[in-house]
Amino acid sequence: MLTSRHVEILKAIVDEYIKTAEPVASKTLIEKYGLDYSSATIRNEMADLEELGYLEKTHTSSGRVPSTLGYRYYVEHLMEESKDERLELVLRDVFADRRMKIDEVIKRSCEILSQMTNLTSVVLGPEATSQRLEHIDLYPIDDHKAVAIFITDTGHTENKLFSFDETVSLEELNRCTAILNDRLAGTPLSEIQEKLMLLKPILAKSITQYEKVFEAFFNAFLKIASEHFYTSGTNNLLNQPEFADIGKLKQLMAMFENSGIWRDLGKTQETLRLSHGTHASVSWMDDVAVVSSTITLDNEESQLMVVGPSRMEYNRVVALMEFMSQAIETVYGKKE
Repeated sequence: MLTSRHVEILKAIVDEYIKTAEPVASKTLIEKYGLDYSSATIRNEMADLEELGYLEKTHTSSGRVPSTLGYRYYVEHLMEESKDERLELVLRDVFADRRMKIDEVIKRSCEILSQMTNLTSVVLGPEATSQRLEHIDLYPIDDHKAVAIFITDTGHTENKLFSFDETVSLEELNRCTAILNDRLAGTPLSEIQEKLMLLKPILAKSITQYEKVFEAFFNAFLKIASEHFYTSGTNNLLNQPEFADIGKLKQLMAMFENSGIWRDLGKTQETLRLSHGTHASVSWMDDVAVVSSTITLDNEESQLMVVGPSRMEYNRVVALMEFMSQAIETVYGKKE
C-alpha cells in the first residue's frame, strides 16, 4: 500500500524522468518540485518504492528511474490529461474533407500523430481472417484496364485497378467475374487464394487470356487477405536515448514487420484499459510503451497505436488518441 508521501514522490520522479531521461536524485526533487522533506527522508521513501517495485536503481547513478509498475500506477492514478489544440485544429481540417475514404483518414491521422508526438504510430485495419467474400463487381475502363470492387460480408470494400498488356474483352471479363462469384461467394478471405488455384483449369477453358486475368485476381486477393498494417515515423525512435543501443533498436524495428505482435498486444491481461477514457489503453513491453485506441465503424474495428519509450508523455498522447478516435467515430460513423 502506497502512502501519500510515496505517491507524491513517485509522481515527481516520473514527471522528471519523462522530461529529462536522466535518473532522478533526492536533491532534484527538493530543488525542482519543492518537496518539503529532507534528502534523507526522500532517499528512504525512494528505497521503499524500489523495494515495492515502482522504481529501479541504475548502475551509473544514485538516482532512480520508474519501473513498468511505476509507469502503470502513474497512468492509472496520477496522470492528468492535457489537450493539444494544434492537433485538434489539424484533425478537424482532415475530417472536414468527406471525400476521403475512412482508411485514408485513419492513415492520415496516423501520420499526424507521429509528427505531433515525435513517436511512431501504427494502424491495424480489420482482421481479414474473420471476413468472407460476398461479391465481386468488375467494371471495364478500356481494352487494357478494369476496376474490380471486392465486397465482404461485413460490408468492407476493396478497389483494385487491373491493367493488362494484351486486350481482354468485356465478354471475357464478365465471364471471369461470373465464375468467381459463383465459386467463391461465402469463402473466408484466408482461403480465397487456395480456392482460386483450383479454379485455374476452369478459367483456362473459358477465357482466352486466362493467365493475365488469373494473375491479376490472384494478386488482388493476396492484398485483401493480408492484414492492413501501416506505420509512420519509425525513424523517430532513433532520437530516443532508450534506443541508442543498436541491439534494442534492431529488435524493435523487427517488431514492426510482424503485425501479429501488435494485434495480440491489446488482448493480454497486462493491458491497462483507462477508466477515465472511452477508447485508449496502455501496454508495456520491456522499455516500450504502446498507447492503443480501437475505432469501430460499420461493425469493423481498426486500431490506432502510438509506440515509444516507457518514458513517453502519457497525458498528452492519451488525450490525443481519445480526441482522434472520438472525432473519427463521430464524423464517419454518421450515415449519409
